[in-house]
Amino acid sequence: MRPTLPRWSGTLAVKAAAFITVMCCALAALLGVLVHVQVTDQTVGQARDQALQRLEQATERYEAGDPLRRGAAMDPPELPRQLRDLAVAGERGTMVADREGRPTMWAAGPADGGRALAVAVDYSQQARTIAGLDRAILWSSGLAIGATLLVGAFAVTRVTRRLHTTARVARRISAGDLDARVNDPRTAPRTDPPTKVPERPQDEVAAVAAALDSMASSLQGKLLAEQRFTADVAHELRTPLTGLHAAAELLPPGRPTELVRDRVAALRTLTEDLLEISRLDTGRERLELDTERLGPLAERAVRAAGNGTEVRVVRDVSVETDRRRLERVLGNLVANAHKHGRGPVVLTVDGPVVTVRDHGDGFPEYLVAHGPQRFRTEGGTRGHGLGLTIALGQAEVLGARLGFANAPDGGAVATLRLAAEAH
Repeated sequence: MRPTLPRWSGTLAVKAAAFITVMCCALAALLGVLVHVQVTDQTVGQARDQALQRLEQATERYEAGDPLRRGAAMDPPELPRQLRDLAVAGERGTMVADREGRPTMWAAGPADGGRALAVAVDYSQQARTIAGLDRAILWSSGLAIGATLLVGAFAVTRVTRRLHTTARVARRISAGDLDARVNDPRTAPRTDPPTKVPERPQDEVAAVAAALDSMASSLQGKLLAEQRFTADVAHELRTPLTGLHAAAELLPPGRPTELVRDRVAALRTLTEDLLEISRLDTGRERLELDTERLGPLAERAVRAAGNGTEVRVVRDVSVETDRRRLERVLGNLVANAHKHGRGPVVLTVDGPVVTVRDHGDGFPEYLVAHGPQRFRTEGGTRGHGLGLTIALGQAEVLGARLGFANAPDGGAVATLRLAAEAH
């Protein structure tokens, strides 16, 4: 099983803060090492030059037979062994080592008789300077990292806040709110005179916000054009269909007359469905609420459909709803089950939840995933017309949720969950 990380660890702000922290630490460490090495080399070099200079003076005094000054001696016991061996071998050298608990810069060179002439220079001040420098580097690095992290977190938070706003607006648009806009300040048109306020340049977040707003405006315009087209077509068809229906009623009885009347009736039904969809699209439908017993209401809707649907009332409740619209939803679900599925068709009332199930091939995958779509067909087969689209629209007006699924043992299942139960 793969380990899971906490949700906050995947946010852009946390990732940016971690990146800034790591880069600041790496930069501070690099600069600290460079400064430490440079100052240490300079300090050690000065102390070495001083020690070698004193060793040169001590050598001259030794060769002249003068007594050695303080700090110079022949084969002192505190002289480091490596430096002693180097001097005995005929070479001069320096080394930093402790002498009586204090750091000391030693310089040693060869003397007569295989001995070593050594000079000790106090290195305590230089060691304290380097230690103080290291502490200053650590403190300044910590302060720099903290300040940079705060500034970076502030800048990243501003960006992520704008990204979250853009994402929230995108979710609203996907949910159907086409009036939602990001309206990022950096995408707003410039209205001030050029001499007063300079134009703010657009960044990548503003470009995304502007693209999202443009997409929403374009989508809204196309949807409104489609809605107007649907409404106009439906209205234009009503007048000729009314005349066609009247003319069909005057035809003499017979099979051709029955076919004509059947097609005219189908066209009238389609026109009325288009008009109903256009009214639902405008969002101006008004509810006429009343308290109804859900079981008897479902039975009336099934009787009106006249399809021989079985009604099962597991638990009856009273709901506050628009009776006409709810009967329209249930009637369309039952009619769709008989038209596109196979019997038996069962309508079940269980509290405020109503399910309509058939035993056919089930809903297409696109319908289960995305809901009904007008006149869509799948794989060349018959589509589901406008009945489910109208049922979904009327359910939204009622404040109910209509879902579509397929039963594990076969058949389509439409589930209507009413918003509230009356007490």
